[in-house]
Amino acid sequence: MSLRRRDFLALSMGAIAAVGCVSGKRAIAPDDMAIAANSFADEDARSDFEDGVGDEETMPKDHLAIFEEAQHLEPIVAKGEELDLLKSAFARLSAVQKHIGFGNFNVIGFDAMLSVAKTSKAIGAFDAKELGYLEALFFRDAKEYGFFGAKVTEQLTSLIEQKEIFKAAHTGHYLYKGQAAKVYESVKKDIGETIVMTSGVRGIPKQFYLFLAKTLKCGGSYSEASRSLAPAGYSYHGVGDFDVGKVGFGEKNFTQDFEQTREFEKLMQLGYIAIRYPRGNPYGVYFEPWHVEVV
Repeated sequence: MSLRRRDFLALSMGAIAAVGCVSGKRAIAPDDMAIAANSFADEDARSDFEDGVGDEETMPKDHLAIFEEAQHLEPIVAKGEELDLLKSAFARLSAVQKHIGFGNFNVIGFDAMLSVAKTSKAIGAFDAKELGYLEALFFRDAKEYGFFGAKVTEQLTSLIEQKEIFKAAHTGHYLYKGQAAKVYESVKKDIGETIVMTSGVRGIPKQFYLFLAKTLKCGGSYSEASRSLAPAGYSYHGVGDFDVGKVGFGEKNFTQDFEQTREFEKLMQLGYIAIRYPRGNPYGVYFEPWHVEVV
């Protein structure tokens, strides 16, 4: 059976967009932050981008109803002590990532991450309030933010088994063996060396790191952050999906400019595309033309 079948690959318009906080159709430029030194651009380095969910006039009625519901929800914003906990938990996550390396941090489990922090004098253990904050955040229903995607990882301490993944050559990122690996190999074979994986497997600590980074850039607003980045537990990167980009395209790989590339066109022509989160989707997230759906 050909790996070009839509059953094997789809481009997801998911919720892991640029680091810059998006408000309506205006992107707020991100401040500088410690990011992966990856020549193909780690997802943490994504630029801000414009465009909202899509033209409301072209949305299916059921999609429009959900989109309007999300727009009318009261924004959930961290303030006071909660904002302080957000900042301190994020700082500790950042320190662990720096300590063990970006690649390792992508796939580390929650308990192992806590152990690294505790045993490192330079980092220090997560205190009870920080742990309580992260636990509450993980188990909070993301629909409260206006994010209507499915929760795909139910356990905070879920593990990514090392025997089930491998590091893809020349990317610094991991992929699941089996279907995800076959899909990526087929993409590389059919499109050539101009396409590369820009983000692969991401565990719970990594998704916490990304979501909290985005929330901080959005002034503490979980609601704004969730328009373009999945809360921990809701990212399909944890169960098989990956991102691709054009070699040398830099941060534009994480903007809608990627939709205009030959690489994206080839993905479409070869039948690799099936939209999970298109413009006007019912999940409350923005359009992404770079997210490959495997699961």
